[in-house]
Amino acid sequence: MRPFAVLRCLFASALLSLALPTFAAAARADAPPDRRIALTVDDLPWVQLPAVTTESIIADHRRLIAAIRKAGVPLTGFVNAGKLEDGGRVQPEREAMLRDWLDAGAELGNHSYSHADLHAVGLAAYEDDILRGDRQLRPLLQARGQSPHWFRHPYLRAGRSAQDKAALARFLGEHGYRIAPVTVDNSDWIWAAAYLRAGEPHPGTRPHRKPHTEGVKARLRRDYVKYMGRKLDYYERQSQALLGYNLPQIWLIHANALNADTYGELIAMARKRGYRFIGLDEAMRDKAYQRADAYTGPAGPSWLHRWAIGENKPASFFAGEPQVPEWVLNLAQIESE
Repeated sequence: MRPFAVLRCLFASALLSLALPTFAAAARADAPPDRRIALTVDDLPWVQLPAVTTESIIADHRRLIAAIRKAGVPLTGFVNAGKLEDGGRVQPEREAMLRDWLDAGAELGNHSYSHADLHAVGLAAYEDDILRGDRQLRPLLQARGQSPHWFRHPYLRAGRSAQDKAALARFLGEHGYRIAPVTVDNSDWIWAAAYLRAGEPHPGTRPHRKPHTEGVKARLRRDYVKYMGRKLDYYERQSQALLGYNLPQIWLIHANALNADTYGELIAMARKRGYRFIGLDEAMRDKAYQRADAYTGPAGPSWLHRWAIGENKPASFFAGEPQVPEWVLNLAQIESE
């Protein structure tokens, strides 16, 4: 090759090497976020138990289980073992409800025995309540060669001091548990309360379904799925703003009639946004979940917000979170979130 040709090739190679990082950065900027999500369901076997009879909710339970089977996505459910009892005695049909979850492919974790509020009962009583739940949950799982290893805080209230948080983490570790955080927090419980009230007969009328009831419930289902979509979008933006990437999200819903009737639509909505469903174990391998939970306030916010509070983010950082519409609050007879 002639000398000037060699020089021309070297010059071209140098230009290409300078351009490659720019091209790579542009490709990364254009690439969609890594959208993975772990779905978790609290208050098993059913939110309203033990305040209602098993017979009154079993049809809703079966619809939810059928929807879970059809969707076929990884799922972790969190059990309040006290809901298995009636008058202090475990009810076989409620244990059978938990076996339905296992048969549908769900992993089960501990949500305490009585859905205790750590901030109300204190650390010692809270730990006792966790162990009481473990004594009922563990034999159920051992019969299938499994053991519980996830714990979810009721109300997402995780401690009012760094000392209590550290002590609880040690306690859970000693009993084979890890805390299951939530990043996609929401108020599905308010929508669920409205959904139940929409199906109730109005005072002074005969106890049959009024013609407008199904229209109200259909609107609730439709708007609820849209609300959940906005929550996914919001927490994706929060993750990008705080971490610089979209972490594998952990989504919380509850075992209730509304989710029984919208489960498939929720899964389809998330998939339409590009989300791929993964197990809780995979989500928790992300480095973000090694961050300390610095929040010691009275509420139970998303872990993304806990980390942001730990970094002293301004109030403007938290702006824009979707809220439950006033008409839903009114129907649920709840004043505020």
